[in-house]
Amino acid sequence: MIFFNTQIDRVYQYLFIGSIFLLPLTVLGNNIFIWVTVLIWLFSGNYIYKIQLIKENKLALASISFFIMHLLGLLWTEDFLWGLEMTRKMLPFLFILPIFLTIAKKENVKYYLYAFFIAMAFSEALSYLVWFEVFEPFGKATHHEPTPVMGHISYNPFLAFAIYLVLHQLLFEKSLSRLMRTIYTFFVITMTFNMFITGGRAGQVMFFVSLVVLSFQFFRDSQVKASLMAILLVAVIAFSGYNYSGMFKERVQAIAYDLQKFSYNPDTSIGHRIIFTKNTIEIIKSAPFFGVGTGDYPLEYKKINQVNTPTSRDTVHPHNMYLYVQSQLGIIGLISFFWIFYSQFNFALKSKDEFVKHVGVALPLLFLVIMLSDSYLLGHYTSNLFVLFSAFIYSNK
Repeated sequence: MIFFNTQIDRVYQYLFIGSIFLLPLTVLGNNIFIWVTVLIWLFSGNYIYKIQLIKENKLALASISFFIMHLLGLLWTEDFLWGLEMTRKMLPFLFILPIFLTIAKKENVKYYLYAFFIAMAFSEALSYLVWFEVFEPFGKATHHEPTPVMGHISYNPFLAFAIYLVLHQLLFEKSLSRLMRTIYTFFVITMTFNMFITGGRAGQVMFFVSLVVLSFQFFRDSQVKASLMAILLVAVIAFSGYNYSGMFKERVQAIAYDLQKFSYNPDTSIGHRIIFTKNTIEIIKSAPFFGVGTGDYPLEYKKINQVNTPTSRDTVHPHNMYLYVQSQLGIIGLISFFWIFYSQFNFALKSKDEFVKHVGVALPLLFLVIMLSDSYLLGHYTSNLFVLFSAFIYSNK
């Protein structure tokens, strides 16, 4: 039995590392590695011990509770089929996060990070090859948006989080060799430049927030120094990006332009988000405590949109994760959602491990920021990024 458990654990680690490596590169490959891991865990016995591990981890319990809220929301939904689809999108919170929390191992954290860094380096290289016109655009890439593996909406948050992790290694990992420091420094420079030739605005905001977080983590004994460093970094990089990156300048100007013409032409990216927000608030007012049900957001939005803004397009989510959760599941569902992040912050702040304390605060904070502009826990790439990294950052093991 000891030999069997040892072999199973070894398989888990290879699959975990493979899942992280394939995450930025292929949906199919990432799903295969993840769900093979889940199936092995579900059918390999020792259930009392496994259940005990899950019960001892508050993040696992919060994750499962959030999924259960979606199941309960099916009881009062009209569009049951769409409700099932939305519940399916939440399966990572029932299976992947709780199960991976039980198999993550502290001694393998460096391999989880290496897998992610290598995959991001490969993804970044493909982006540059398209941008320099060595390759014709393929996959999701265009000459204007050189992000072949995933769209810019997902790619830039990946890039921002990778930059944070590499900078964290450079600042806090004292055992790094000179060679690794050189490689990491080059990696950070190329990723930062890549951030400004791709157009994911949420990811760019996430990048600037990560610089602020790192400043306060590095100068933890001096709020003044941390604030000055954060302001300096954001100001210099933003100024440089605006003046030397046509893509970044265009995206910033687009925000101002969209806001200026909203009153007479709301048919813009920012305009749509403003309308989505206003109409979704109306949905929330109609069912503040329990929401409209797991599958009824598109139906309810269409009804209100036809009355309030009939010339505007319908949507299946409001590009805001908080409004989406509350509109479907009410204030009770939103509380269950925030319980996940509370569990993460609580675990990180109590940890004596510097990596867990720092990255464990940064991960939820960065996601809490970008989820103001989109439903990032509905998409495959960003939801699995959140789940897989949570699994080894907040594991009791």
